[in-house]
Amino acid sequence: MNSGMKVAIVTGAGTGIGRAAALALLKDGYCVVLAGRRAEPLTQVMVLGNAQNRSLVIPTDVSDEDSVKRLFDAAVARFGRVDVLFNNAGVGAPTVALEDLTLAQWKAVVDINLTGMFLCLQQAFRVMKSQSPCGGRVINNGSISATTPRPNSIAYTATKHAVTGLTKAASLDGRKYDIAVGQIDVGNAATEMVERMASGIEQANGQIAIEPVMDVSIVGQSVLYMANMPLQANVMFHTVMATKMPFVGRG
Repeated sequence: MNSGMKVAIVTGAGTGIGRAAALALLKDGYCVVLAGRRAEPLTQVMVLGNAQNRSLVIPTDVSDEDSVKRLFDAAVARFGRVDVLFNNAGVGAPTVALEDLTLAQWKAVVDINLTGMFLCLQQAFRVMKSQSPCGGRVINNGSISATTPRPNSIAYTATKHAVTGLTKAASLDGRKYDIAVGQIDVGNAATEMVERMASGIEQANGQIAIEPVMDVSIVGQSVLYMANMPLQANVMFHTVMATKMPFVGRG
């Protein structure tokens, strides 16, 4: 199938930010490959997007190189090319003191948030540089934690800081192939990952405070904005956050 429509792959598409981005892309007319660990929520997104002829569900473990390769192979086989990768899949670790985090818990976060993002970047480059016309866009999900940590979040924070390095290096390496690489940093979108903020979350001074959140569909629109930029321009870093969340200043 090569209809002239743009083709996007969204990882972690079954829930949260990935789901919102996939729905925004589908509504805008994209063909969207929905990747995630479980088929059921991916299928729900496909049905909700009401675009079964423009969507493809591929259960994927982004930490597994063969699984990522199968994802991109399936996208190309179905739609002919890949124009956009929203490199979104990510996990957190238990909120425990740094010294109590186990090595297994650390590695689980690194495998998805860092190695998984690298593997998806690598496959995107391989596809985008060889297709005709060549080029494409990668949007990495960084998070506000890519610059500013929360207490007891060393694994998540370290990997999200590393995403910024991936973004910068890939942006530089992608120039010769017309591949634009940017990063979206999200703060307090109302998803399953931030439900605990409604009952209060620990602040840097040790206090517990309820934090404002924003509708996750706003993030979907931000991803769509970045995706629709012409390849001669790149949104290198884009921060979208709940206006009143404690991020700038001292809270």
